[in-house]
Amino acid sequence: TVLYGAIAGEAYFNGVAGERFAVRNSGAVAVVEGTGDHGCEYMTGGVVAVLGKTGRNFAAGMSGGVAYVYDEDGRFRERCNMAMVDVEAITPDPDGEEGTGRPTQRAHNVNDYGMGDMLYHSAERLRIMLERHHLYTGSKRARMILDDWETSLTRFVKVMPRDYARALK
Repeated sequence: TVLYGAIAGEAYFNGVAGERFAVRNSGAVAVVEGTGDHGCEYMTGGVVAVLGKTGRNFAAGMSGGVAYVYDEDGRFRERCNMAMVDVEAITPDPDGEEGTGRPTQRAHNVNDYGMGDMLYHSAERLRIMLERHHLYTGSKRARMILDDWETSLTRFVKVMPRDYARALK
C-alpha cells in the first residue's frame, strides 16, 4: 500500500511494488518498475509512471491524475479497469511547440513538481520522470528505456480519467 492517500511529494522506486500502489494518490509524483493488482485505484491526482507490468484492475475508480504504463507485451488494456479511464497512445511532442504548461526538469517549489499541463506534453513529462528516476535510483530499466527512447515511447500508454480530462479542458 505504498503511497496510499499521498497528497504531495516525489517517490522513485528501483523495483516492483506490491498490490495497491498509489491508491487514493491525490498529488504525489511517482515512478515504479511494476505493480501488483489494483495500482492507482481511486487515484484523484498526481502522476505515476510504471516501467513494467501491472497486475489486474489497474485504475479502478481513478477519477484524477495521470498514469503512464510501459505496455511491453501489448496486453495492459486487459489488466486495466476501463470503467472511468481512457488508455491512449503517446506520441512524440512536436519540435519547437511552445506554450504554457510545459513540464520542467526541476520542480518550481514544494507545491509544483514541474509536471505542467496534464492534457499536453506527455512524452516530455514522461522523459523527465524517467530521467529523475534514473538520477535518484540508478535504475537500469530507466536507462534502457531512455537509451532507446524513440522505440520505447511507442510502448507507453497514458491512462487518463475521462471526467478529469473534460474538467481540464
